[in-house]
Amino acid sequence: MARTSSWTSTAVVVTGAACALAGAALAAYLLSARRPKKRTKIIEMMDELQKESVHIKDPEHVEKILCQLIEDGKGKLQIISDFDMTLSRFSINGKRCATCHNVLENSSLVPESKKQTLDELRDTYYPIEINAKMTIEEKIPFMMEWYTKGTGVLVECGLKQSDLSVAVKESNALLREGCDWQFHALHEHNVPMLIFSAGIGDVLEEIIKQHSQMYANMRVVSNYMDFNHDGMLVGFKGDLVHTYNKNEGALRNSDYFTTLKERRNIILQRRPGTHLQQERGRTAEFRLLHNAEGAPQHHP
Repeated sequence: MARTSSWTSTAVVVTGAACALAGAALAAYLLSARRPKKRTKIIEMMDELQKESVHIKDPEHVEKILCQLIEDGKGKLQIISDFDMTLSRFSINGKRCATCHNVLENSSLVPESKKQTLDELRDTYYPIEINAKMTIEEKIPFMMEWYTKGTGVLVECGLKQSDLSVAVKESNALLREGCDWQFHALHEHNVPMLIFSAGIGDVLEEIIKQHSQMYANMRVVSNYMDFNHDGMLVGFKGDLVHTYNKNEGALRNSDYFTTLKERRNIILQRRPGTHLQQERGRTAEFRLLHNAEGAPQHHP
């Protein structure tokens, strides 16, 4: 928990394999007008929190957070989420599902020689990304190299803007159960949703469009492709968003959080091991719900 001087907010972090479903379930309860006549603990009323895979270290603390979210209502609520393996599925029938980068890297639109180059880059840099002996500061230059070289290879493939829908259709990229409902419900109740991703924003949006819908209340911060007037990929726009800089700095020139300053309660959806650090740089007090084993789990 970190305290600063500007404003106070409550952040609920839902992570792991069931994060989208759990986040949707929590949002559903907060948006519901129905309340029990008899006082009952909220954590006992949510079916998702009664599953065997859910472990709550401090039920009273979690109960306090949930009660505060409910008392404040949907007008104080916003959602911040990762995308790959958070809103998108990790696997189906035992087979890994494609991430945003995988959609293009595995596409028939990318020549085999380029796929080999991308594989070599992954074999070189992924061990660095997961190296527990290195600090984040030490890893960042290597992540910058990886993303820069990888996007350079994609530019060399001669991809067209119209190729994106084809690449997504032929991939096995899917949204998690509950996402379509969550997107619709948040839009219906005018609750803002911010999606941070170190993937490719154009692909991310195409996945959502093909399996659900992009709504006006949804905002995406990611790496967006730059196409020329002929629709050919010529590069990527703006500053690079990589694994270790998915934070509010990516919105430093935006009035996004200024316009949402009254929405002090946050449901933060992410998977274990990610570095979605939206809370850094924000003036807030954070109470967090973490998940280490694929369902909501509390850490003080």
